[in-house]
Amino acid sequence: MAAPRFAEQLNVQIGHEFAAHNQYLSCAVYYDALTMPQLAGFFYAQAVEEREHALMMVQYLLDTDVPVRIPGVEQPVAEFTDIAHPLRLALEQERRVTEQVHNLLRIAREESDFASEQFMQWFVKEQVEETATMNDLLTVVSRSIDDVNAIEEWVARERAGEATDPTAPPVAGA
Repeated sequence: MAAPRFAEQLNVQIGHEFAAHNQYLSCAVYYDALTMPQLAGFFYAQAVEEREHALMMVQYLLDTDVPVRIPGVEQPVAEFTDIAHPLRLALEQERRVTEQVHNLLRIAREESDFASEQFMQWFVKEQVEETATMNDLLTVVSRSIDDVNAIEEWVARERAGEATDPTAPPVAGA
């Protein structure tokens, strides 16, 4: 069984992951409305990934015989000032999630909850990747803000060949 303090915070994190899902879905819809299918597709995929992160956490709690609480989430930002705005928001969100993941890892260590610490290691690695991706994408969009086609081409080129991670924790319901 996971340490109670860790389990409590992991239940909170499930809400953060579902909030990220909704925010990325909002970003995807924004880009879809602008007829930017590559960026829209990127954010639709990111939304699914955030949902899967939440469900990985759900599965871990189920596997460790801990009650799962699915918290409500705030409404996502849906109005953006320019095509870089969703990416600035996404980068801030990934930085915030990185802090949350580090806090969960810290709690697991303080509680000598070795299984939970090991579970969180994958999320630490994932956050490095997610933050770097959003940072790179924001740089490209900021540099090419007046050239939507160049942005779309870059996203299409960079997303080609993305694979699933076989080391990822199991997803509840999958």
